[in-house]
Amino acid sequence: MSEFLTIGEPIALFGSEEVDKSLKDALHFQKFLAGAEVNVAVGVSRLGHSSEYITQVGKDPFGEFIIDRLHENKIGTDYISETADFWTAFQLKDRVSDGDPSIFYFRKGSAAAHFEKEVLDKIDFSEVKMAHLSGIFPAISPAAQSAFRYLIELLEKHQIQTTFDPNLRPQLWASTKEMVETINDLASHAEIVLPGINEGEILMGSRDPEAIADFYLNNGTATKTVIVKLGTEGAFVKLKDGISYTVPGFKVEKVVDTVGAGDGFAVGLITALIEGKELKEAVIRANAIGAMAVQSPGDNDGYPTPEQLAEFLKNQKVK
Repeated sequence: MSEFLTIGEPIALFGSEEVDKSLKDALHFQKFLAGAEVNVAVGVSRLGHSSEYITQVGKDPFGEFIIDRLHENKIGTDYISETADFWTAFQLKDRVSDGDPSIFYFRKGSAAAHFEKEVLDKIDFSEVKMAHLSGIFPAISPAAQSAFRYLIELLEKHQIQTTFDPNLRPQLWASTKEMVETINDLASHAEIVLPGINEGEILMGSRDPEAIADFYLNNGTATKTVIVKLGTEGAFVKLKDGISYTVPGFKVEKVVDTVGAGDGFAVGLITALIEGKELKEAVIRANAIGAMAVQSPGDNDGYPTPEQLAEFLKNQKVK
């Protein structure tokens, strides 16, 4: 039994150790545990909260690596199935001195893409306080999307607060139209929606934070809060009752890798809400962990312990 749960596809990530060298030319890589939802589970666990991860991996070295890393991070694996019929996904990521890194996936037809939703009937929801969903898992296959929608039904039945991050991965969808329609439909079931400003432009045609927030607040009756991630500028918050405000971001001296920042934002928000913090304080923590994440090369290596988070908040200045 855990306070937090999520569903997704865990990935063995090979990150290049050679700066500004293409994936074609890079020779030296370091292996990490990756995947947007698993990043959130890692961060939540690292801050001292019980966390459960739902997925399927292959009976292969990458699957074994993922299970081992989850155990090391004290993440529950009771709802992870294993199959010898399909392989575990992996990916390559280059290392850049500026901007976003390039990523190449090896995940089509993976073990997680063949996840069977009957596994979800085994979940004990009795102590779950929050669940985090993202737009990646439903993109990897029809079976995954069916399971994702069934999990939403179960979360609604058990009245569990849910966050939803669009986490757009256009390369996983058949078309932009299908991606936009499906993501917006899934978002309508979440109490808290977490779009980025670039995602807002793709999903509803505007880069205006308030317009993005209004769109999702009116997208479905379940959504009570929208938090638009503004990158280095922080986050814009708007509630169903019309209250809105911006929470500034934190200064970062050196950006090493931007991947995982949005997931770190979710970690900060979710853990603060589980602890009963006020929403504004939760968004401050979210911004802080997002800023910490971009200063490390792995997708989740920069996520803090409670002591590291307290030290960061003590010493860092808001942008």
